[in-house]
Amino acid sequence: MSDNETARVRIDKWLWAARFFKTRGLSAEAVDGGKVQVNGERVKPAKTLKPGDALVIRNGPYVWEIEVRELSDRRGSATDAGKLYEESPGSRKAREQIAATIKAERQSNPFPRGRPTKKQRRQIIRFERKVS
Repeated sequence: MSDNETARVRIDKWLWAARFFKTRGLSAEAVDGGKVQVNGERVKPAKTLKPGDALVIRNGPYVWEIEVRELSDRRGSATDAGKLYEESPGSRKAREQIAATIKAERQSNPFPRGRPTKKQRRQIIRFERKVS
């Protein structure tokens, strides 16, 4: 990018380049839906970012609190994407706790291998009939 282009980048492009969303359309949808705040304010997908902006990004159960370090409108590797921002330590700790909770909940799932087979469904139906 030239110096003129590095001055500002659309937020939907930056979120896609920083690998918070798989497509630019999904990032624009998230911004429109209020899942992304810049400096504490709700913005539109065309909002331009500059280094030093503080972002709060909600994606599913996870929340990132980051500061923009560099700008890019091109999607690169995950290591390159990690250089575009810096996450606050509190945000990282909270995300790790949520991930651990989700992992623990998955282990207590009665159907860890997905949907029951036809045979297992029949056994469940027989069991429910006996209990009722």
